[in-house]
Amino acid sequence: MKGIVLAGGSGTRLYPITQGVSKQLLPVYDKPMVYYPLSTLLLAGIRDVLLISTPEDVKAYERLLGDGSRFGLTLRYAVQPRPEGLAQAFLIGRDFVGKDAVALALGDNVFYGHGLPELLERAARRTRGATVFAYWVRDPERYGVVEFAKDGSALGIEEITDVNLAYLSRKELHVELLGRGTAWLDTGTHASLLQASNFVETIQERQGLKIACLEEIAYKKGYITHAALVALGKGMGKSSYGEYLLRIAGEDR
Repeated sequence: MKGIVLAGGSGTRLYPITQGVSKQLLPVYDKPMVYYPLSTLLLAGIRDVLLISTPEDVKAYERLLGDGSRFGLTLRYAVQPRPEGLAQAFLIGRDFVGKDAVALALGDNVFYGHGLPELLERAARRTRGATVFAYWVRDPERYGVVEFAKDGSALGIEEITDVNLAYLSRKELHVELLGRGTAWLDTGTHASLLQASNFVETIQERQGLKIACLEEIAYKKGYITHAALVALGKGMGKSSYGEYLLRIAGEDR
């Protein structure tokens, strides 16, 4: 299964903060917002990812994430010229998706709790399909998610709801409810961004473990070596994040 992270849009609800920086590059407590959807994909074993952002912001994501190899990812980039609906991600990424299954994650959503990675892993084991916001949809023969999005585009409609309704009309929509205890946090307003940061800070301080630490996930899954983890920790200087990576590396010696 492949993954798409949609990190476009103008973030108008967060003005003036987002007039100078992409919303998904803002911090949610101690790490950039985009780390959270990437961690969801990585936890599910999805390592081939396309990140879509605006023409002005793609370079900033490349500086932050590079080719993804330090996280055990193969990361590619594409441009969304204008925000014209979430399903537009499938049109922009049609060559990347090809005939593979794909998971679409929003760059400004924060998930926490058990179950979502396992849900995506189950979806990945099915023959063909797409996972969208924890909805799994099985591609009908010769008529998949890209084609549904394309048909909507012809009508000026590229909303994900229309794609889901198209699958529903063909009795090809499978819905998985997120389990009790799963937190799905919005970060689209000043208040919700602060709430998400406070939530992450509280969980991390109580547990002594970080949420959405890409380097740790990659190491625990065997995607990067112990030496690579140590080098990444040392590369963070004297930050608490770097100290955490070195602590994780030290615990496994």
